[in-house]
Amino acid sequence: MKQDRTLDILIQLAHGLAEHFGPQCEIAIHDVTRDLSNTIVSIENGQISGRAQGDAASNVVLEALHTPPEELKDQIGYLTRSSDGKALKSSSIYIRDRSGNLRYIFSVNYDISSLKAVDELIRGLITTHPATDQSGKAEQKKQESAPRIPHTVTELLDSLIEHALAEVGKPVVMMTKEDKIRVVRYLNDAGAFLITKSGDRIASVLGISKFTLYKYMESGTP
Repeated sequence: MKQDRTLDILIQLAHGLAEHFGPQCEIAIHDVTRDLSNTIVSIENGQISGRAQGDAASNVVLEALHTPPEELKDQIGYLTRSSDGKALKSSSIYIRDRSGNLRYIFSVNYDISSLKAVDELIRGLITTHPATDQSGKAEQKKQESAPRIPHTVTELLDSLIEHALAEVGKPVVMMTKEDKIRVVRYLNDAGAFLITKSGDRIASVLGISKFTLYKYMESGTP
């Protein structure tokens, strides 16, 4: 099957699924061979995340490009958020070419915000000991920590940096050398350095030189 025919089929499938599940279901197709600033080649119900055809890669694309092909597995039913905070149930399916190389990512994002509101209403009605029930708080914390879907590579990089700093849990001015190495490791593992000129931005945030930044990347030790 030719690659352009594969894309035609994916676009047809995306349209059909979006029609079936309605306006709460966004489906984006990423072409991972394109520049990270415009990997989206087709999108249905883009109002969910505020994105359009020609928009940038998401965290999922970076992770896929940074993961060894043999370890890359479809991701089904994980939690993400739109840039305006909507809770999304997401799935990412990896489409390979005849040679086994990753070519497209078929991403489904279903807006479950209304369903979660109903769930919280029902939970409030049936909970007998609200003072000791921690499940609602745990779910809220999980939703708040879910990655947001970016519109641009700048937003994507800023989001990754934010998560990396949160992992360390200290202001940059209070970070030790070891803390900064942890940040660099996190960003490297997340594929942040695949983004053009990301090194400049990361070095600036950490208050280190690019030479030191790449030294941290290469050595992985203080």
